[in-house]
This record gives sequence, C-alpha cells and structure tokens, in this order.
Amino acid sequence: MLVSVAALSIPFALQSQTQKKGKLSKPRQLDKGVTWRRDPSTGELTFVPTAGDPDEDGKAAEPRPGVIGRAMVRLVLEACSVVNSDGSGIKGLKLEDFRVYDDGVERPLMFFSAPSSEPARVAMVIDASPSVFPDSVQMRAAESALVDALAPHDEVAVVDFAAHTFLQIGFSSDRELLHRAIGRVDVRELLGDTGGSNIYEAVYLTARQLFPKPRGPQAIVLLTDGEDSGLGLTMDPASAAPQPGTAGTSFNKLTFEDLVRTLAAANIQVFAISTENRPKIMTPAWLAKHADTTMVTPDARKLGIPPYTLYLAELVRRTGGQLYFLREAQSLSDTLRQIAQRVGAEYLLGFTPLPGADSDAPHRGWHSLRIETVGRNGANVVHQAAYYVPATR
Repeated sequence: MLVSVAALSIPFALQSQTQKKGKLSKPRQLDKGVTWRRDPSTGELTFVPTAGDPDEDGKAAEPRPGVIGRAMVRLVLEACSVVNSDGSGIKGLKLEDFRVYDDGVERPLMFFSAPSSEPARVAMVIDASPSVFPDSVQMRAAESALVDALAPHDEVAVVDFAAHTFLQIGFSSDRELLHRAIGRVDVRELLGDTGGSNIYEAVYLTARQLFPKPRGPQAIVLLTDGEDSGLGLTMDPASAAPQPGTAGTSFNKLTFEDLVRTLAAANIQVFAISTENRPKIMTPAWLAKHADTTMVTPDARKLGIPPYTLYLAELVRRTGGQLYFLREAQSLSDTLRQIAQRVGAEYLLGFTPLPGADSDAPHRGWHSLRIETVGRNGANVVHQAAYYVPATR
C-alpha cells in the first residue's frame, strides 16, 4: 500500500462503509452507474462510482484512480505473516527481526505494527450466480464459520454478486448482524440477474469502495466457481492486459491486470475458495513452486487446469493469498481456521521505496518484494511477491 507519511497520523480511521451496530441496511448495488475510463497518457484505469451519489465527504462523485495509491509516495506499507512449518503463526516479533528488499535492494524500515494491535478487516465476496446453486448451502455454512473463526474485534463486510455486485453489510464486528447478512445471500434471489457472473469486477469494486484508506490487516475472501463472464480471459496472457488503443469500449474496459494492480497497490490479500474440484497437478507444493512466476501461459493448457481455476490461482499468487477448494470437505474447517489465523497474525511493515534511476520518487510499475526474518530457522514469511506504484500526473 502506497501512502504519504502524513497519512500515518490517521491510518486506521473508520470508513464510511462501517455498519451501524444492530441495524441491517438494505443491500446497495456497488456497480450502479459506474463508468470506466482509462487515461491514455498513463494507461491507468479510473472510474466514477454510483453516478449522482455523493462521496464520503458529501461531494459529487469524481473519477477515482483505478489503483489505490497516493501521488506523494513516502512509505510503502506491506502486510506479512510469519508461519512455522506446520502453518501456525509466529507472534512476538519486533521491527529489528525483519529485513525488506525492494527490487533486490534492502530498504530501511520506518513503520511497524504487530498482530492484534489493530482489528483486521475482511470482505467476504460471495458468488450468487446460478452456476454455484448446487454448492450455495455449503458456501453459506463456510461463510458463517469463517466469521466465527475470526477474532471478536475483527470486522467483516459481506458482498454478493452475479451480473451485478451488492453490498449486503458494511464492515461490522456484530456477529449476529453478520450472520443475518450472510443468510440474506440467496442464489435464487439473483436468478433474474442476467448477464453472467462478473467475479473480478465484484472483487475490484469491493477493493475500491470498501478499502479506500490505509489501515491494518485487510483481506478479501472470495467464494466462487471461478467462471467469470466479464473479462474474456483465456490462456493467452494478452487477454488479461489492457487492450491497445486510445478510445472505445475495449480500451476503457476493466482487465485482470487492473484488478491485480489495485489489490497489490493497496496491499489487499485475496483468499479464494473454489467450488470446483482441485486439478490433480495443482497441489499445495505445485502452487508454492510457482509463487514467483506467472501461471498463465499458453503452455498451461497442457496441464489439464481449467482457465478459470488458473486465474483464481494467479489472483491469489499476485496478492500473497492462498487458494482453497470447498469440496475438500474434511479439511474445510481447517481451511477456515488457517485463513483466520493468517489474517490475525499479520505484521504491518513500512519502508521507503527504492528511488528511480532519474528521480527520488520510485519508478512506476511493479517492484519485486522480499521480506525475511532474522534468526528464525524454519520460519516462512508469507507476503505478496511484488507491489505496484501507479502512474501519477
């Protein structure tokens, strides 16, 4: 997450989407009136949310950057968790126990926050399209179990989607209210929501509208079959990138690359739970082996992995999250506990980004990231492999 130093003076302010205790509001459509625009000079996506509605400060909505960041970058905030070989989290570490490398160069740590010092925020993004109807009951059970597995002070939001995206409840720590919101997610209610299943648009809108400011641990838990109908993704990596040009629908369309840029810039981890069967080759060891390189290649079709499952794996790889499978019923409860432990055991590190060759500002685009611990044999630091610096004008 890219922030200015001044932002750290109010880093964990409550957001306007926080749910009032004891009251469940009507669902709000997050994609209503959204207009996509791509800057022809920078290539960055902007959007106008909910045409005509005011923003947090009561002003008319204005175009917002498609990647969350600030023009005056002073610190990069990155969340990481440190785990033992058995997957359990390691707490009690201090600033001096960490080393951070930006594009291979060690950078000084300027900010540190230990686990549990701030409540985590977890947005549950739930597929409610007709294709997941056979798994909808088990999905709701998983959602409720995850809410109960998180720490009592952690805050959860509930979003569901088919062709459109709906906020069922903003961030809240009221477990009774959250269970009511989850119970309101009903595939049958969205059977008339024709137009497909816009998975990645729903994740993007959740990131942009529910996580607009710097704060502590934050994550999106996505429950879906992965069969997105909005972005036109194929095994060709070019299908995930913005299309060349200067105008028109294709040029201004949301892409998978826009999504991962936004998530990486904001340091939002994605944990995906697929309702499909795990492809035989996609073992945890195989996923770990591909943690530092893209999985989306033309040769991937030979592996027997459906493209939609491959993109789910790529999404969590790019954000430092993890991919699970709902139908591995024997391990589902363990899966939910693992997600809760990962989110609750995150450290937040702030460091000065590596300057560009011709400027004190960091270079635009992707920066490789490596975080290590000192004197912790067998410990594994889990974090996103790269962060993104958006273009500014």
